[in-house]
Amino acid sequence: MGEKRLTQKFKSGFVAVIGRPNVGKSTLMNRLVGQKIAIMSDKPQTTRTKLLGIRTSSASQIIFVDTPGLHKPRTRLGEYMVGVADNSAKDADLILYVSDASMALTSAEEEIIQNLGKYDLPCILLLNKVDLCEKESLLPQIDTYQKLYSFDSIIPISAKKENGLDLVVAEIEQYLPEGPEFYPEEMVTDMTEREITAEVVREKMLRLLDKEVPHGVAIEVAVFKEKANVNEIGVNIYCEKDSHKGIIIGKQGEMLKRIGRNARLELEEMMKKKVYLELWVKVKNDWRNNNHLIRDFGFDNKK
Repeated sequence: MGEKRLTQKFKSGFVAVIGRPNVGKSTLMNRLVGQKIAIMSDKPQTTRTKLLGIRTSSASQIIFVDTPGLHKPRTRLGEYMVGVADNSAKDADLILYVSDASMALTSAEEEIIQNLGKYDLPCILLLNKVDLCEKESLLPQIDTYQKLYSFDSIIPISAKKENGLDLVVAEIEQYLPEGPEFYPEEMVTDMTEREITAEVVREKMLRLLDKEVPHGVAIEVAVFKEKANVNEIGVNIYCEKDSHKGIIIGKQGEMLKRIGRNARLELEEMMKKKVYLELWVKVKNDWRNNNHLIRDFGFDNKK
């Protein structure tokens, strides 16, 4: 890689991936980085804090900042999430604004788009999920977006099917400044194994549990012991109500066993060793509106 860099200018920088909830931002970043680092769910507001995904090539190092979906917050945690997205965009070199091409544009999203100018940064619009909409609808959609905001580029993509992503990378490199490698080239995220463990457990809960229950949980990795052939991990699952605790545990503990089994299998694949995973469920009433608990669970915009 070093020889190639002698003959070309190496570029690097931070790219904030922002947009409304459930438009496919985490799927997009996982595909661009080349492996799963952000949890995915068909439920909105899956991402709670910013995650770095690092893509390094001979020409550039692109640090993607996956952010929580922009929405009108109903809890203190929601306010934190929107603040994370806003601050991440302010600190970036470039914005990728992701929208769902298969859904009608809402007035809430129109307002967000019209305010993108406050960041004073190049902004590329990615119309995601084009595999789910009629091709004839794309040109009218693009025209609508162009009237709302002067995007530097508009690219139709399908993150799930990996269509158009090479074009996205090439377009990003046009706007990045010359710079160094901020991270070692083999590094794909700044998340620790403890943080990844917490996110994997939460992803399984989002997929297995219905409605509001999984959105009201916080995950704490209380035990993480690395041994030669096995990692021993203990996880506290905090929920907001006693009734939610019963749902998470399930009849005769079956739901908690399913969550644990699915999480363990994915962690073993990621860590390349056996994992002994133990889960405990505890109640912290209305923790999403408690500033002290929000900070205790690692959600702090001042970090």
